[in-house]
Amino acid sequence: MSSCSSRSLLLPASSLSPWPCYSPTILLRSFAVMNPEMKPVGVAVCRATAHEERWRNIDVIISDHLIKLAAAPPTPTTCTFTVQGYYVSADVFNNFKGKDGKFLEELQHDIRGLMALYEAAQLSFNGETIIDEAQDFSRLHLSAYLHQNQNLCCDEEAIRNTLRHPLHKTIPRLNSGKSWSYGDHLLKGSKVWEKSLRELVDMEFLSAKSLHQEELLQISKWWKDLGLGEKLPKARNQAVKWYTWSMASMNDPRLSFQRIQLTKPIAFIYLIDDIFDLYGTIHELTLFTQAINRWDDTAIDMLPEYMRMSYKALVDTTNEIAHNIHKKHGHNPINAIKATWASLCDAFLVEARWFARGELPTAEEYLKNGKVSTGMHVVLVHLFFLLGLGGGTDDDEIINLNHTSKLTSSIATILRLWDDLGSSKDEQQDGEDGSYITCYMKDEPNVTAEQARQHVVDMILHEWRNLNQECFRLNHFSAASFKRSSLNLARMIPLMYTYDENQRLPLLEEYIRSTLC
Repeated sequence: MSSCSSRSLLLPASSLSPWPCYSPTILLRSFAVMNPEMKPVGVAVCRATAHEERWRNIDVIISDHLIKLAAAPPTPTTCTFTVQGYYVSADVFNNFKGKDGKFLEELQHDIRGLMALYEAAQLSFNGETIIDEAQDFSRLHLSAYLHQNQNLCCDEEAIRNTLRHPLHKTIPRLNSGKSWSYGDHLLKGSKVWEKSLRELVDMEFLSAKSLHQEELLQISKWWKDLGLGEKLPKARNQAVKWYTWSMASMNDPRLSFQRIQLTKPIAFIYLIDDIFDLYGTIHELTLFTQAINRWDDTAIDMLPEYMRMSYKALVDTTNEIAHNIHKKHGHNPINAIKATWASLCDAFLVEARWFARGELPTAEEYLKNGKVSTGMHVVLVHLFFLLGLGGGTDDDEIINLNHTSKLTSSIATILRLWDDLGSSKDEQQDGEDGSYITCYMKDEPNVTAEQARQHVVDMILHEWRNLNQECFRLNHFSAASFKRSSLNLARMIPLMYTYDENQRLPLLEEYIRSTLC
């Protein structure tokens, strides 16, 4: 991109940034998506180079766009994110285009710049066609570089990591090695203080690992004391997997209480899923769903023996979590939490009746119910209250639970579709299960399996853009921790549902090894 520096928006990589290569779009949008309480006042150039004047020109371009768009209203084609009250248009990507409206072909030789362009495109909203074009352009030329295997400025592994695990959609710890290796490639031995900083990072990492191991021990003991694993031996007994959701979601060491409490409903989501999938008859499952909707001591009497223990454990654990939230934050969210468990079991029962009758719903019906049966709304409602939100009334609360409904829907949709994309059933599963792809192919008989899978991939991309937009909409300091944790749950989904040919989860195994073992 050196031949068109006035159009370039890509900043040079910093060896110490968690973003190995990034653009102002990434910086500005990541501030608004993940850190609305922070107030960026400009784009810092992290190291002086022979191209210092080039980066000054870039700052002028960015400032010019910010000033021009300060008073501009948002439009369907505008990238409307707030940084100190400014609307910043997606049209900044026109700086990469020539007079013919196409991206400049000479940009293909700046591999680092293409990587940054690809990363920036991950923060797009629906309707931003130019950012879609930027993503396609950068992916095309990065893939071509890998295919040609030319010895350019970036190593092959860094490019593969960017394409497979873009930073915005990848859990931070999984990408930590990517950041350091990229820094090694750029600044090998050039920073005297880099060793000290690395040692500090290693110390923090080991401290966090020790804390997580202790929390996992507490969860394992809690689950063993419940005795549900012995009572229902066919159900999944995966304390590490359950805890990993919480650990990845809330990586702040100060949130130990919240991680432990959140893991408990996650464990029950898996357990109840297995009761519906592996144990219950339709009559028994109907009784169980009715009991969950009643949520009282007398409801247990109508359940078969093997369900009673699970029902009591769920009710007691949920009441205890709500009581702990009340002690910590001053309000008791039990009614909202009970409602999520009722809706989850209602959705499980709908699926059980479909499969018992051999009925294949339409793709739309399946997905509407399937978003609920993921259990993601149960997790996010618990998360919302565990982080101290929801204490006021709808009238005086800056952010209340209703404000998060679209965010919850997007994450649940991503989970459902990723799960259905998987080529394997979950480990230790022998029961019936459905698939959006199967329902979609029934609705569209002329569509091939490959076309159906691509349709699902496109739907996931669409929901990620919705999620980006919802995170900007909830742009208030009180929502910062909740948004960050919710995004991390979305980032964990590929790790939880990407199977290899041996029906294993290699990304999840890698993540667990690095954070817990």
